[in-house]
Amino acid sequence: MYRLLIVEDDRGIAEAIKAQAEMWGMQAHLVTNFRNVMAEFVETEPHIVLLDISLPFFNGYHWCSEIRKVSKVPIIFISSASDNMNMIMAMNMGADDFIAKPFDQSLLMAKLQALLRRTYDFASSVPVLEHRGALLHTGDQSLVYENEKISLSKNEYRILLVLMKNKGRVVSREKLMERLWETDCFVDENTLSVNVNRLRKRLESAGLHDFIKTKFGVGYLIED
Repeated sequence: MYRLLIVEDDRGIAEAIKAQAEMWGMQAHLVTNFRNVMAEFVETEPHIVLLDISLPFFNGYHWCSEIRKVSKVPIIFISSASDNMNMIMAMNMGADDFIAKPFDQSLLMAKLQALLRRTYDFASSVPVLEHRGALLHTGDQSLVYENEKISLSKNEYRILLVLMKNKGRVVSREKLMERLWETDCFVDENTLSVNVNRLRKRLESAGLHDFIKTKFGVGYLIED
């Protein structure tokens, strides 16, 4: 289920979008702390963000810039300030689309679904994921670098798969534990740390230095 983060201070509009998104099978979260949108962004781990320009404390451009420092998650601006200058500025700040208010809810949902498909469905169907010359084959769950196959345990493969599918985005420790727990017994914080450290050592031994970055207090990242 895709997670949608709605950064909109008009409660009526925000609630209407949330209700419509849930009808379309998405999980929607409304930001309530406009002083610290990033805290709710990190907690929610959204697949896509709807962002108004005019917000309390800091405008949408500020939060778009902050999100882009840590994530390439798709961002759609929704605003009544739909002149060319605002649209151009939104795109220059890293937005993927701009929808002018008032808008048709069905059109908004169609745009959300199209952007989600382009962003995530293709990545999930690719049989081989690549980063820095390392090839992760999803068919036989193997990792190949410079024509050498790197042996991975089941958990190490799953961790690497999640991180490479989310390349350029921080993946929280909680999300990784959930993914490991889907097919195995309970995975706690210590078990995850042990598996990540072992995976790092395997990558280092193969010549892939600093392949996995740590974002302290948040999770892990493979930089794009």
